[in-house]
Amino acid sequence: MENEIVNRVAKSPLVTIDLEHFYPEGERILLDLKEVLFQGMILREKDFRQWAKEHDWAQYTDKYIAVTCTADAIIPSWAYMLIATKAAPYCKHIVLGTLEQLEIVLFEKALSKLKVEEYKDKMVVIKGCSKLPVPDATYLSISSKLFPHVKSLMYGEPCSTVPVYKKPRK
Repeated sequence: MENEIVNRVAKSPLVTIDLEHFYPEGERILLDLKEVLFQGMILREKDFRQWAKEHDWAQYTDKYIAVTCTADAIIPSWAYMLIATKAAPYCKHIVLGTLEQLEIVLFEKALSKLKVEEYKDKMVVIKGCSKLPVPDATYLSISSKLFPHVKSLMYGEPCSTVPVYKKPRK
């Protein structure tokens, strides 16, 4: 049995973190205020308040919302505040920005619960090649949280990693 196949990855001390496990389930919605502007470029307070009053906010129940305006228009701060008061009772989370910015915020929120001390002096691999959309900002964020604690930080798969950080020897 000297030619026995040994799974070195399974016996490895590497700890793998799959960022997909931090992905919050739920539909993402982009609410573009361009659709409620007068002539596609002016926010008229009376019209906007009427739209906010009549809009079906229940359609956002248990969804994540990114509020944006793709028109070249000035949207006053109070308008975003009004949207928040209408949508927040229904949605899981609401942000000002794009769908990508929404993803970054959702991952940040999930990563804030990561107990970094559990990875003290461990060799950690941040899994790459996700099936779900993991923003690059999330890789940056988890790396900045982990590197002061880990022995080494790598990216990829346990069988093929790219070294990112190695704690200096004392």
